[in-house]
Amino acid sequence: MVAGELVQERLRCSDAYDEDDTGPETMEKIGTPNGSQYLDVTITSAHVTVVDSRESEREIPPDEKQAMLPGGQKALQTQLYHRRFAVLVVFSLYSLVNSFQWIQYSIITNIFTFYYGVSNDKIDWLSVVYMVGYVPLIFPATWLLDKKGLKITAILGAGLNCIGAWVKCASVNPNLFGVTMTGQVICSIAQVFILGLPSRIASVWFGPKEVSTACATAVLGNQLGAAIGFLLPPVLVPNTVEDKDLMGYNISIMFYGTAVVSTVLFVLTVAVIKDRPPLPPSQAQAVLPNGPSEDYSYKQSIINLFMNKPFILLLISYGIMTGSFYSVSTILNQMIMTYYEGEELNAGRIGLTLVVAGMVGSIICGLWLDHTKTYKMTTLIVYILSFIGMVVFTFTLDLGHLIVVFFTAGALGFFMTGYLPLGFEFGVEITYPESEGTSSGLLNAFAQIFGIIFTLIQGKLTTDYNPLAGNIFLCAWIFAGIILTALIKSDLKRHNINMGVESKPLQTITAQCPSDKSFHGVVLESPPDCSHETSL
Repeated sequence: MVAGELVQERLRCSDAYDEDDTGPETMEKIGTPNGSQYLDVTITSAHVTVVDSRESEREIPPDEKQAMLPGGQKALQTQLYHRRFAVLVVFSLYSLVNSFQWIQYSIITNIFTFYYGVSNDKIDWLSVVYMVGYVPLIFPATWLLDKKGLKITAILGAGLNCIGAWVKCASVNPNLFGVTMTGQVICSIAQVFILGLPSRIASVWFGPKEVSTACATAVLGNQLGAAIGFLLPPVLVPNTVEDKDLMGYNISIMFYGTAVVSTVLFVLTVAVIKDRPPLPPSQAQAVLPNGPSEDYSYKQSIINLFMNKPFILLLISYGIMTGSFYSVSTILNQMIMTYYEGEELNAGRIGLTLVVAGMVGSIICGLWLDHTKTYKMTTLIVYILSFIGMVVFTFTLDLGHLIVVFFTAGALGFFMTGYLPLGFEFGVEITYPESEGTSSGLLNAFAQIFGIIFTLIQGKLTTDYNPLAGNIFLCAWIFAGIILTALIKSDLKRHNINMGVESKPLQTITAQCPSDKSFHGVVLESPPDCSHETSL
């Protein structure tokens, strides 16, 4: 599709607006009069329909509406819609419930081992299955996101999450451990259609000055679910070893409550979430087609990502950090019980502290990225501080003072969990214009792979030796991740498009003119004067 057709296709959407949305606005010129700072699109022919600006009400600053045609003659339209906040909230909430179901067993491992009459490693597998299920299903899930869009993928995630929650309600019997495992497997499949969406939602619904914050907020929902998963299960299901029937009743209360909330969120997902707004929110989205082009190849997209050396380094370093977080979260109850017997409730509170601090870190990091665009520097600093936090947590865990553990866990969570949206956004920047869902999906796949390996090894070291051995194992890997992060070359392709830096090198091409630097019909080549990362 040539650029003229692409522009017309974009503008055909201008008639479809939600009743509560503000109208479209044309954008103003930027840069010098000679057009050197314009986003340049090479075209064969173009016909542009400009909507009367009197129909619109200004919702965002004019510098967020800068997608220009050659010479600044006419403007590609961008618009932010109020609906974007509803989409973000609904996604964050059902992601929250899915994350809650991941950790609800592990934080009260000793209670579930007693109730179902199984060993610790069986309860660990209720958490690990989330990671195992993700790896083989990530490729069909990202293919579905690319081909069918955001809405279908979101409905599948929320629907499977709801089904898994109701299956667990039928497992409240000491002899039905297999049923509760089945419910957890279904929830783990739902996760595949959830974890890769934050970057996609942020990119297709939010403007360039809020995209990182939106991504961090979407990730925040998942983190909040883990936080609630640390807090509520010890409260709802106390350790009543003297009354197994009461224990089963308490477990059923937790399961049924989760199922009801999941059902409500499934209905909201169907009603609220759409693939994309009528008009794109940014220049980077404006120059891309609404859907995969005729010559689009999902296989080629995967190959392009694996040929991207900076992205490969990010895959491994992101996998190490996030896998370490998964492992610490899963083994936390066992670590606390080793040194502080009978402190199940405080173990949950420590987990809550770890995740809530990480939520604060995520939002701060998102705001910082939106303000500075210093992706590599921020990622590297947070990685180093996570390593320091892990070392301090490791060597203070056995001091006999729970208040110290609360403090060190909070510091660890602030940086370790705060890293998650950084990795997503950095990945989108260095792989643009490849699909955000595909890059995020691969990042999550590597996180799950490392999470499985780390959880099994750290669990074994903790059981056979002590928590110190397992934590030192993680410290060594996080240190290796620092080195890999330092080697990543930062080329902020999406940011350069939004700022109009890549003017001449951006052009649309036809399917008959392939290029080794073309993606989805867009050619990107970095000019000699292009800055690879904004400095402070």
